[in-house]
Amino acid sequence: MFNKYRQFLLVLAGSAVLVSCDRLITPDFETSVAELRGGQFTLDKEHATLIWKVDHLGFSRYIGRFDDFDATLDFDSENVENSSLEVIIETASLDVNNEAFAEDLRGSDWFDVENFPQAVFRTTSFVEAIDEDTFVFEGDLTLLGTTGPMTMTVNFNGGGRNFLTRRYTLGFSATAEFQRSDFGLDNMVSFGVGDDIQVEVHVEFQDSSL
Repeated sequence: MFNKYRQFLLVLAGSAVLVSCDRLITPDFETSVAELRGGQFTLDKEHATLIWKVDHLGFSRYIGRFDDFDATLDFDSENVENSSLEVIIETASLDVNNEAFAEDLRGSDWFDVENFPQAVFRTTSFVEAIDEDTFVFEGDLTLLGTTGPMTMTVNFNGGGRNFLTRRYTLGFSATAEFQRSDFGLDNMVSFGVGDDIQVEVHVEFQDSSL
């Protein structure tokens, strides 16, 4: 009986330590958008992922990523509709876990990275709030020298002082979808390689004022 009681106390003590550590790591962490700090933010490239997905002949979703991209965020927590985001992607950083195929995708039949080394997305207007931390923005995507509209849904995870960098940090995920043929990237669409591209972003931004 005594051993069970001691184990119970140890579990309680361990839980208290974990809670205490969590508060030390992010002592001012907030998940409510209204409580987040506004201002100018720059991308933390070490904690940033940009994934794209495309249907492969109906068999599966083929997944790739871009390993080199940068972004700036002008965030207004009180009036989210006034926020803006710009993302610049180095298309040569394309990664599909198959270097031979990646090199083919960098070629003139696909992303043509020699002539179009960057893809750019900029928000242009606020569309709607889905809930208290999820918002839809309209923007312009420039790919292969063609600019067209793309809608991005952004979910804010929260913000607080990052104990590793001692800088205020915001985190969010985002999704978007567009048709690649609208930008001239139409190779093999007629053979069953999907036209619809799904984009998934997971990023952290740091206060650029520090």
